[in-house]
Amino acid sequence: MGQAFRKLFDTFFGNTDMRVVMLGLDAAGKTTILYKLHIGEVLSTVPTIGFNVEKVQYKNVIFTVWDVGGQEKLRPLWRHYFNNTDGLIYVVDSLDRERIGRAKQEFQTIINDPFMLNSVILVFANKQDLRGAMTPMEVCEGLGLFDLKNRKWHIQGTCALKGDGLYEGLDWLASTLKERKATGFSSIGASSF
Repeated sequence: MGQAFRKLFDTFFGNTDMRVVMLGLDAAGKTTILYKLHIGEVLSTVPTIGFNVEKVQYKNVIFTVWDVGGQEKLRPLWRHYFNNTDGLIYVVDSLDRERIGRAKQEFQTIINDPFMLNSVILVFANKQDLRGAMTPMEVCEGLGLFDLKNRKWHIQGTCALKGDGLYEGLDWLASTLKERKATGFSSIGASSF
């Protein structure tokens, strides 16, 4: 009985390490989000060729976040980052209505990969501050999130430059991953909007 209590205590009060991969089409704002979360500042970024990896501590969860370049020629390499991944942060440029179909295709490929079937999904509908941006509901529909069965997901409207919505998304991700760890993970079919 004491061991079970200790495990539960560590899960909710000790530091927990989680591996997260952050993906999305090019120019969605992934690297801007990563460094806003990592150092609290917006850095001048260039298109990511390869990947960036940083540890981001939020509350008592230490996320190792792999930000992988989103250019078309790099997308086939994404699958090499899926093994042992606890969560997916999928970033969508909410202003890019023309490529929401492409964003959906890539998203569906990711979440249906055998290594990603147990990963929780956080979608950042980024660039919400810009006129003409799709609402989080439109992004949700565009990606087909409502059609997901037996997957735990959440969509969060964000503005990476201001930091709006980023910590609310991380809060969901941290509590969901800790809950899964505490319960020993079972296939959870739920959504959050």
